Amino acid sequence: MMNLEYLRSVVLSAVLPAATFALPLSGVTPEQFNADSPMETRAAQEDVANLLAEHAGRDYMLFPEDRLRSIRMLEALPRRWIESGPGSSFRGQAQPGEFYVFQIGLFAARKDIIDVGIEYSDLKGPPGKIISSSLFRCINLEGTDWKGQRFARQVNVTEGHVQPFWIGISIPREAFGRYDGELTIRPGNSKPTRVKLILEIAGEALDDHGDSQLWRHSRLRWLDSTVALDHQTTEPYRTLEVEANVVRCLGHRLTFSGGGLPKSIVSTYTASVDSVEGPKREILVDPFAFVVQTQNKDVVFSDGQARVVSRTPAAVVWESERSSMVFALHCRASMEFDGYIAYQLKLSAKLNVDVEDIRLEIPFRHDVAKHLMGMNHKGGLRPREVRWKWDRDKHQDSIWIGDVNAGLRCQLKGPNHVRPLVNIYYKYKKLNLPAAWYNEGRGGCNVDEVGADRVVLTAYSGPRTIKANETLNFNFDLLLTPVKPINFAAHWQNRYYHNGNGATLRRWLREAKEGGANIVNIHHGNDLNPYINYPFHEDTVRDLKAYIEEVHNEGLKAKIYYTVRELSNHVAELWALRSLGDEIFAAGGGNIEKTIINPKGADPWLQRHLRTSYIPAWRHVFRSGKYKGHVDAAIVTNGMSRWHNYYLEGLKWLVQNVKIDGIYIDDVAYDRVVMQRVRKILDRYRPGSLIDVHSWNHFNRHAGWTSNANLYMEHFPYIDSIWFGEGFNYNEPPDYWLIEISGIPYGLTGEMLQGGGNPWRGMIYGMTGRLPWSGKPSGVWKFWDEFGIAGARMTGYWVSDCPVRTNHKDVLATVYRKKDRALVSIASWAGEQVSVVLQINWNALGLSAEKARFVIPDIPDFQQEAEFGPDDSIRVPAGKGYLIVIEE
Repeated sequence: MMNLEYLRSVVLSAVLPAATFALPLSGVTPEQFNADSPMETRAAQEDVANLLAEHAGRDYMLFPEDRLRSIRMLEALPRRWIESGPGSSFRGQAQPGEFYVFQIGLFAARKDIIDVGIEYSDLKGPPGKIISSSLFRCINLEGTDWKGQRFARQVNVTEGHVQPFWIGISIPREAFGRYDGELTIRPGNSKPTRVKLILEIAGEALDDHGDSQLWRHSRLRWLDSTVALDHQTTEPYRTLEVEANVVRCLGHRLTFSGGGLPKSIVSTYTASVDSVEGPKREILVDPFAFVVQTQNKDVVFSDGQARVVSRTPAAVVWESERSSMVFALHCRASMEFDGYIAYQLKLSAKLNVDVEDIRLEIPFRHDVAKHLMGMNHKGGLRPREVRWKWDRDKHQDSIWIGDVNAGLRCQLKGPNHVRPLVNIYYKYKKLNLPAAWYNEGRGGCNVDEVGADRVVLTAYSGPRTIKANETLNFNFDLLLTPVKPINFAAHWQNRYYHNGNGATLRRWLREAKEGGANIVNIHHGNDLNPYINYPFHEDTVRDLKAYIEEVHNEGLKAKIYYTVRELSNHVAELWALRSLGDEIFAAGGGNIEKTIINPKGADPWLQRHLRTSYIPAWRHVFRSGKYKGHVDAAIVTNGMSRWHNYYLEGLKWLVQNVKIDGIYIDDVAYDRVVMQRVRKILDRYRPGSLIDVHSWNHFNRHAGWTSNANLYMEHFPYIDSIWFGEGFNYNEPPDYWLIEISGIPYGLTGEMLQGGGNPWRGMIYGMTGRLPWSGKPSGVWKFWDEFGIAGARMTGYWVSDCPVRTNHKDVLATVYRKKDRALVSIASWAGEQVSVVLQINWNALGLSAEKARFVIPDIPDFQQEAEFGPDDSIRVPAGKGYLIVIEE
């Protein structure tokens, strides 16, 4: 049965004789979707030659087109244009309040057309009525990036090729009747051409600008959205406190020197990371040092006097100038409310000068620098020394050093920094090595123990010659950890049902409730959310909304898979996005491209319709259900772009219209600015919404040998939990679990996935799997409620005064304390079964040794019931453990 969108396109085809259906649309058959559009029927070479002869002397030709006839071919003319010929006018039908979209196709007939511009006139309507030319915009020529910065795009068209220009105009709500005007195409190397515009405006005013009907393409204006770009903080953060050279954010205090660099960083987080009311802990043993070394001597700079130059509730900026006989050093730093600090150091030479080294030294207190992650090292205990060199094949430019409640991440950057692609797509867009730090391979990073009291991180650049008036940019970003207190109350409550199997769709809600889950994650590739990262089709919205309403009626929450790493070929605006070159979609080999997940090449639809300049991504074939026979063939997106603005407006639309309770992100393919906007949208338009991030282990050659927790740490202030993930080895040592998997040192909680995880080791960190995707956590969840774990205080084995330990180094204990009883989780990393005895500090535990009773409760899929005495040994099988209740 045809849907309304499809019927609309059929009706318009009667008015516009050559119109094709506005595919992709909801409700079309696979055959309809796969079929060529009339805009893909190539003109014969003889017909093109005749067209050129008929319009001799013209450098280029214009072909106005309705939005329903998306211009698809960029290297050939459609036969329709041969039949219709170039156009000098465009007539369209719009409604009041609509963002009305149309196209102008430019064919470079006889030479390359350079630097195309467009000018617009006002549209004149009934007497005294005008639609201002300022309401036009062309997405191909200008825009607003994800940071809110305006930019212009230079568009050149190669001879023999076609460039679509997608143009929109915001129709005022009060407009009605016929409006006339014109636009002028102005190439930089040819004569201008005018196109007459006629708009018939009629019908009811559209309150949503037409956004609910994808065929209108009104959502293209979302590409320039600035939603949630402001200077407000997010929960649980506070307004920054600034006094002289001291900046206070949640849980941290930073003091900067006269030169602008940190001289003190203090953390007040407790060892359990559940509060910022702990004792002060200094991270640094000495101030940061930026050292310029010439002829075995360190250059002596003037003292400098840093000054605050900008301040909002969410950020503060300070600057400093220092100089020597030969050098000038400018420091600019901005610190945000979440503890993220961006430094820009500009070193300029007054004369030609040879230097032996330029380096940044960060001297950590030895007791703080307990763990390390990054620079080719997996997360865990810090090695005695690190030696690292730049390698573009490795997604490595940052390092984290610290303890559970006090740490610091440092990322080395340059002005050329562009966020690389992530996961298996890293090879398509790798790191831009920062010129100053890299220094043609001479730069690198060392970590060394210096004496008994300090560990020094040294980022060096090596010898070079600096020319007079040359400026080197040594940029680096810092992140103070933990980024926020762990919300344990929410963690114990939030229990996930995560299932992407469309065949069990009707059972999801029942299985979630029976299993004790209260949050349903709706993956992509099923009848509710069929197309990856594009849940906007009419059928999708209707079914998703109805299902989420049912979930809400049962007292559960519902979140959806929604991110940007790849984008479905079913996106309604596909051809408009393709007209932007490689701005939205990553450039690649197209039909000849083969990837890990597409070893035989791209999906046939992509090969037939896109052909060139794309990278095939995830492919899902619907074997059953509502979309049986359809294929979702995704395309890799190009890192950071205006698509993120669309994504953010789409998120706002989903929470307002579909009432989703948050999003599930599979790898974060955008930066912290976008994630901050995501958090603000959810908090403002759907309070209580959640963000959880999943990732496959990136410490391999395909993803660039990077650790997920380090790679995504800048996002941690804004997400609620992590799910790391496929490829993680749960036989790694405890410190790997703590640093790479648990999230605890950063203020987060985590869950397990690979092979269901290890439930006994997981409970050491408060982790379970997800129902039914990973493991069988229902029994543990039920026990949590019976014990009342939400009212307990977690004290992990990593806390120096943990009240319960074992007498075996490979069997660790974490305690969940309540007023009248305690839960002790023990888990073994020993290679064989061992016997252990609990070592208890009864005063710290708050219970009586004489009255205490030790019970191992029965928990399905975890342990069988048992009881023992305080001095009894406990046999712990290799790789397993117990949950033990101690009560009086």
